[in-house]
Amino acid sequence: MFGGLTGFQDPKGTDWGEKMLNTVASQTIRHLFTQSESVEVLVRCYPSSKLLQGSIDSFKMSGRGLVIRRDFAVEEMSFETDAVAIDFSAVLAGKLNLKQPTQAIAQVVLSEDGINQAFNAELVKKRLVNLSAPALTELSGGQPVSFTDVQVKLLPQNCLQLSAKADLNNGELIPLHMILSIAVEKRRRIAFKDPKIELDSVPESQKAISQNLGLALAEILDNMVDLDKFDLDGVKMRLNRLDTEGQRLIFSGYAEIERIPRNS
Repeated sequence: MFGGLTGFQDPKGTDWGEKMLNTVASQTIRHLFTQSESVEVLVRCYPSSKLLQGSIDSFKMSGRGLVIRRDFAVEEMSFETDAVAIDFSAVLAGKLNLKQPTQAIAQVVLSEDGINQAFNAELVKKRLVNLSAPALTELSGGQPVSFTDVQVKLLPQNCLQLSAKADLNNGELIPLHMILSIAVEKRRRIAFKDPKIELDSVPESQKAISQNLGLALAEILDNMVDLDKFDLDGVKMRLNRLDTEGQRLIFSGYAEIERIPRNS
């Protein structure tokens, strides 16, 4: 067995040690997601005898059609590490454990549909319903305010168009429409900036309150998306930039990996 791991190659030239490690890594990574259309892992180690010391040269992962925590759809995700130290005995047991923390270059692609789906997730909705901040209840006559039916359309130059409804808990729904710019702040926050409220399709009697509630919603969103709140156990994401391309939102940055998490 160890002879195969340290030098034997199959007829196609794939080292058996790398092949086994790729299989274990693929199974481990796939289990991080509630759903996955495809997950591919490529581990490189030369010479393969370094596996016995738990040393590998690089670790690449790419996935498509991923779902995190049941509600957050990711169209594509990829990351690549430099040299990594792993516990080889754990690999023989079908597990992937790191001997020390590592960093990986990462890219995450969200679709417009996936973003809109995320606004229906309980983790997000609970931060948009029955809000009783004084600035909001003053607009609603003392009643809690809920923001519902949030829909996003991605625009060029890192902007998005957002529509929603504000429920004043008195039977009145206020339509909200705006354009916002989005940017990365402190490598971990998604900032929603420069809201431009659109009132053309809002009834005249509701324009003033739609303006004020739209600004309030923009401020709530600006304080909502902090990646530390969505991290997998043992993994922290840090962003360098984001870009809107058609109906896709592309994040690039890196992941700080302390340990391989066990589930999503």
